[in-house]
Order: sequence, then structure tokens, then C-alpha cells
Amino acid sequence: MFNLRLDKISLGYGDRTVLKNISLEVEPRQMVGIIGPNGCGKSTLIKGITRLISWRSGNIFADGKSIARLSRSDLARLIAVVPQNAFLPDLFTAFEVVLMGRTPHLGYFRYESHKDITITKRAMEVTQTIALAERRIGELSGGEKQRVTIARALAQEPKVILLDEPTAHLDINYQIEILDLVRNLCQERGLVTIIALHDLNLAAQYCGRLILLHKGRVYRQGTPQEVIDAQTIKEVYGAQVMVCPHPINELPATFVVPGGLTRTKEEVKPIG
Repeated sequence: MFNLRLDKISLGYGDRTVLKNISLEVEPRQMVGIIGPNGCGKSTLIKGITRLISWRSGNIFADGKSIARLSRSDLARLIAVVPQNAFLPDLFTAFEVVLMGRTPHLGYFRYESHKDITITKRAMEVTQTIALAERRIGELSGGEKQRVTIARALAQEPKVILLDEPTAHLDINYQIEILDLVRNLCQERGLVTIIALHDLNLAAQYCGRLILLHKGRVYRQGTPQEVIDAQTIKEVYGAQVMVCPHPINELPATFVVPGGLTRTKEEVKPIG
């Protein structure tokens, strides 16, 4: 079975090492969340997997083969990325942007074929962006642009999809819409999915497995119940929180405890 495996990867910039000896393995239909404080290396890890930055040590294997040996085109056919702040040209239509996802499959001086057009339309249909096809990017909302970016990634026909804070700066309705979409695509297409998330509650609800980064290393990994608890959050984030089972699915829900708030759990009344 296809898998993506990181074997003791270390990454950094200049003289500064950001991540040390990171090892993990992800299989198809697994949605793995990368969490941790600002500056812990979530985006750096995604850049390392895509070889945007060089590894200082270790190796990354896809289907048992080192991705260091792949050409840029071969790597792009294998791994697609949804960046945190994707640059989308305002004057291009949504269809033209999604069609860009076919670039790794084209040879030099080769135009898009009927097959490429069909795959692009299919990617837009499953992301519910086909109605936006003729609209220019500059006319779209933040949530619509993010769905177009995901459609472009799907048009690459990857086996692995990496998402770097895909819900950043989005309203809660768009956050849920985007993460529902990603989870469904992960299951239906059998994708290896790694997603960096800032929001602990979203991470717990959508990711079956979490990797918590702290001080350049994997601090803890496992199910949301195994990773997210009040003591761990205090140790890693330096924040006082209350972690309780979600009333519907019992996954961990994190609540901030503002400074000076001294009421116990028994004294807090439910809202609504």
C-alpha cells in the first residue's frame, strides 16, 4: 500500500535548525494534523516534504522510494500543496487557475489536451467550483479562492496533498466548508493528507491523528484524545486552558481560561 514516510528529517534556514529528527508515516485516507505554537515549524515541515528547502539530514520516502531522486515534475505529479497564502492572479478565471494544476503532466511546448480539460472540470465539480469557472479570481471571496486552490491541487492528480493553514483568515462557515471538503476528498480519493492547523478544536474534530511540534521536535503524537489535554497545552503553548469532551462526539474541546478567571468547572453554567 502506498505511504509517505519521513525518516529522521532535520530542516532549517541558514545557521538555524528549525526541526530535528522528525519521523512519521502516513497512509492513504489518513488525515494527519500538524499542530503547535507559532514558529514551531509547521510550514517548514511542509516545505521540506515538497523539497522547497533542503533536508539537513534524514530522508523522505514515497511508496518506499526516496523523493530526493524525483524530478520536479515527477514530484509535482505525486505531491500537491495548498499553501497558506496562495498567489492567484486576479485577472485569470477560476478555470484557468485550476487548469494550471495540469502543468506537471505536460511536456515542453505542449498544450492542454481534451483529457486535461476533462480532469480540470472534474476537479472543479468535486470542489463545487464549476459555477465559478468563468469568474475572475479578483471577484471571488476568500472561501471561494481557497476552494479553487484545492481544485488546482486535485487537478495535479496527486497521491499526497499537503495543506498549510487552509482555514486561516476565513469565517467559521468557510472553515467548516473547507475542512469538510478536504476530509471527504481524503476518504473518497484515498489521498495521503497532511494539514497544518492553528486551531486546536478544528484539528481535534477533523484529524484522526495529530503531530504536536515543540522546540524543533515531535512533542507528542497520537489520536486527539492522546495529544490534547490541559497539561500538555500549558507545557507547549504556555496557556491555561480547560479541555473537555465534546458533547456530541467526545473529542477533546479546548476552552481558554482568561487571566483572573477563578471559577471551577462546577460553577460554570452551559451557554444557551
